[in-house]
Amino acid sequence: MNTKRLLAVVLAVALLYGAIALMGDVRALRATLSGYAWWTFAASLALSLGNYGLRFFKWDFYLRRLGIRDVPWGESFCIYVAGFAMSVTPAKAGEVFKSALLASARGYPIARTAPIVVADRLTDLISLIAMVALGGLLFPGGWIVALAASSLVVGLMLFVLVRPLGDWAITQTERFALGRRLAPKVRDAYDALRLLASPKALLLPTAISVLAWALEALGLWVILIGLGTPAPLSLASFVYATSTLAGAVAMLPGGVGGAEITMISLLIGLSHGSIPAAAAKAGTLLCRLATLWFAVVLGALALAWFRRHYDRHRDEAVEPPYGDGPSTSSSSSSAGSAVSTSS
Repeated sequence: MNTKRLLAVVLAVALLYGAIALMGDVRALRATLSGYAWWTFAASLALSLGNYGLRFFKWDFYLRRLGIRDVPWGESFCIYVAGFAMSVTPAKAGEVFKSALLASARGYPIARTAPIVVADRLTDLISLIAMVALGGLLFPGGWIVALAASSLVVGLMLFVLVRPLGDWAITQTERFALGRRLAPKVRDAYDALRLLASPKALLLPTAISVLAWALEALGLWVILIGLGTPAPLSLASFVYATSTLAGAVAMLPGGVGGAEITMISLLIGLSHGSIPAAAAKAGTLLCRLATLWFAVVLGALALAWFRRHYDRHRDEAVEPPYGDGPSTSSSSSSAGSAVSTSS
């Protein structure tokens, strides 16, 4: 994502958040924030850091599954966090940027490590759906949501683990015009994912994802306490997971718009009036600052650090063997250009 696009996204977000503030009583929103216990926002930031730390272990786990063991933890963590700079892309698809940075640092081809991003997104999706399923059991009539979400989790797991079923599902989509256009890309992503799709490579990272996203849901719960409108942790978890999924489905940069509107609506509707509209809006804005935008800022800082300390192969292409560390070879294209085109 180039600078102009990034500025356009930031401007759109500023307009959206301004619209959210104007949808109701601005004075009520200001009064709600004036009495806010800001230590809870700091606690939410700390919980977000915990989320990033746990998800980094997924990244490291997948690197080792691919036989990549020569990247020091500090450098690997910098690359991982730098990928957050691309969080403001539809469905966070730009996080393949991490693979480009790894190519620029260590020379591993993007095609080799890109499946990690696909697997990371899938395990995050499964974990969030699982949180929605568990949360749905705690609300009247929520068993329908829980059953639908559980069925989706099982379906996704079978799609990945059972190759004939996955091939059949992709073939069925080719019956439609949109499916025929997307099928080649879907097959490429599926083949890439299958490189990491043993039960161990799927279940352990998914468990890590559940813990990681639960920390950010806990952050929303803490923020609501700071606003003087405490809610059950089960409600906060359900609202956070559902709104995050809504943002992903909306396919907007960073889920902006879909996530915020869903979170506000659920906080007001499911609390049965115990969370006023002003508190729901304030809690949503604070939560998104402590999760999405905090990650983007950290990603920008990590990217600057990477450029200064780890960017070793900007002007040379590298094709390492799949078993050991990277070996260098010259080519007309460069790893550095791969970084720029992937972003």
